[in-house]
Amino acid sequence: MTHAFSLDGRVALVTGASRGIGFAIAEALQAAGAHTVRLARSLREGGGKGRTQLALDVTDADAVQRAAERVIQERGAPDVLVNAAGTFLLKPLTRTTPAEFAGQLATNLTGPFAVLRAFLDAMIARGRGLIVTIGSVADHAALPGNAAYGAAKHGLRGLHGVLAAELVGSGVRATLVAPGAVDTGLWDTVLAEAPADLPTRDEMLRPTDVADAVLWVATRPAHVVVSELRIERRR
Repeated sequence: MTHAFSLDGRVALVTGASRGIGFAIAEALQAAGAHTVRLARSLREGGGKGRTQLALDVTDADAVQRAAERVIQERGAPDVLVNAAGTFLLKPLTRTTPAEFAGQLATNLTGPFAVLRAFLDAMIARGRGLIVTIGSVADHAALPGNAAYGAAKHGLRGLHGVLAAELVGSGVRATLVAPGAVDTGLWDTVLAEAPADLPTRDEMLRPTDVADAVLWVATRPAHVVVSELRIERRR
């Protein structure tokens, strides 16, 4: 019988942890016994039982590097690193401005790259750990209105693939978790212009569904590699 890996006493770092999917993931990992290091722009700096909070914009590579140095010094390299910070834009290509396109790339692709670059050497040096990238159905499907978001998420899928290839033999594993539409606050300002065939918020996944998937991946034994996990809500 294969036994699940325990997170008791481990360190789990989650970006975008102030709300939505990132918050749900951080809560699930902490409930499973991990000390969570939570990073997000809107977080108030501080700590408490089972958590450390750092205010951080993942698009600021220098700030990410400083945060990584602090975390590694105080807690060591993360046992679990979850790149969950993201933003969403639903707009046709011809109505998407260059600034909006660049913004989607900055948060959804360049930010995760900066986080990986800051923490990866320490995780490889220790010889174990798990990196989870939160993708999307838009990272493998072409969806109307997703010119900027889809481009960023397709790029994130590519980044994950290269990461996984470079980690072979290192003891560090990498998983891409690609959920369908998830009911978060990111939909608050976009549903008025959403395509008619888009699921209603009642028909979407919940953030806790994604968190449960990440927790399952994080508790697999060290010899088990889950390369990709796609989840969607049954209709």
